[in-house]
Amino acid sequence: MEKRQFNIDAIVVGAGPAGISAALTIKRGGKNVVVLERAANFGSKNMFGGAVYLNSIKSILPNSYMDAPYERFIANHTYSFLSKSGSVDIKSSDFDDKTTATVIRPKFDAWLAGEAKKEGVFIAPKTLVKKLIYKNGAVIGVKTEQEKYYAPVVILADGVNSLLARDIGLRHEFFPNDMVLSVKETLKLDKGIIEERFNLTKDGNDGAMYEFFGGLTDIYENPYTENGSNIGKNKPQKPVTPFAISFLYTFKDTISIGLGVSLEDLSRYKIKPYEILEKLKNHSSIKRLIKDAEPCEYSAHLIPEYGYKGLGKIYANGVMVAGDAAGLINSAHFEGTNFAIESGRLAGETAVIALNLENTRYNILKIYEKKLKESFILKDMASYKNVVSALYSRKNSILNYYPEKMSEFFNLIHHVDNKPKKQKFRYFIWEFFTKRSFVEIFRDFKTFLKLFLDIIF
Repeated sequence: MEKRQFNIDAIVVGAGPAGISAALTIKRGGKNVVVLERAANFGSKNMFGGAVYLNSIKSILPNSYMDAPYERFIANHTYSFLSKSGSVDIKSSDFDDKTTATVIRPKFDAWLAGEAKKEGVFIAPKTLVKKLIYKNGAVIGVKTEQEKYYAPVVILADGVNSLLARDIGLRHEFFPNDMVLSVKETLKLDKGIIEERFNLTKDGNDGAMYEFFGGLTDIYENPYTENGSNIGKNKPQKPVTPFAISFLYTFKDTISIGLGVSLEDLSRYKIKPYEILEKLKNHSSIKRLIKDAEPCEYSAHLIPEYGYKGLGKIYANGVMVAGDAAGLINSAHFEGTNFAIESGRLAGETAVIALNLENTRYNILKIYEKKLKESFILKDMASYKNVVSALYSRKNSILNYYPEKMSEFFNLIHHVDNKPKKQKFRYFIWEFFTKRSFVEIFRDFKTFLKLFLDIIF
């Protein structure tokens, strides 16, 4: 059975933030749009750390964005540099700030879908799109497991594993260094304990967020293959530093703790992501934050890490790609949902222009790329294009050496042992420059300076 004449102007694949944003924009442009979502329940296949930025939601739902099922508004934001036995924390607090909130994706995505339905967007759950339909070198529809849908323009917002984008040549094959695997555990904890432990007001919905750097020492490379055979004769285990940035978010009565770890390192060192997460959870500074919390969910999700340099084409005849499917993310700031919403909106605007012109070919849909270049999305991605690769190249410095030296410095200040401070400061400086070569320190400085200049200028 083929769905040929249902007066469909546009098809959106995926009912996440990017897809819903695109569909709402198209519907408000006076066009009929259908959203095809493979999951039975909205958001059930989506996973992220936990925070959304309200300005992006406000851009598509200015009248109802405060009605979304937010868990807590992030008032305390802490950058925590973990040594082997402690941490140095930089904390920023603003209890009047209501621009970032934690959400539970199934609840949030269901609410977004509900708002779209109120405006006449048709959403079909449990509908898996198997492939795109072509005619005369253009996409003219999609084929699901049971039927075909035709429309002049198709927007792919089906996530990082978009096989449809790959099949049409709008996404290259991924390599391990292109991806990060994010693993997260959700822990149940009493609401009152969360508010007391994280210094949050009891009569409000304030929340806290942590970003952890380091603390993953004494992780050892696995000298065995998947089938248990030894890779090398009598090969000893050696300590390794996986490139991983960790996070913690508070919700009403749960905590999420997780990390994003390089697929390249997982493959190279033959280590498991849950092993790294367990190591993080058992760090002395983190154990106190999750004390008495009960595990209730474990999830994992791939995150595109190839950045601005690795972006492929985002449009072709009759089709555009938005959100994670296009690799639009700024992992340095944990920004993904806002990029998805904004790119979906811009793709929707382009679709309306093309439909009004009755021309959905390549030369018109390139407007989408122009809009992205003019937006904060590609401007930020261009500014941060070297961040991940640069940090990866200096991961031992960022995740081991400097967190340890920061901890040593503050211990030196706080510890009173009846020794002259001048002597201890001199010894610290001498050790700082002798335990690590001047060449390595210079390389670190050069890397950080270059990143600073890239971002600012």
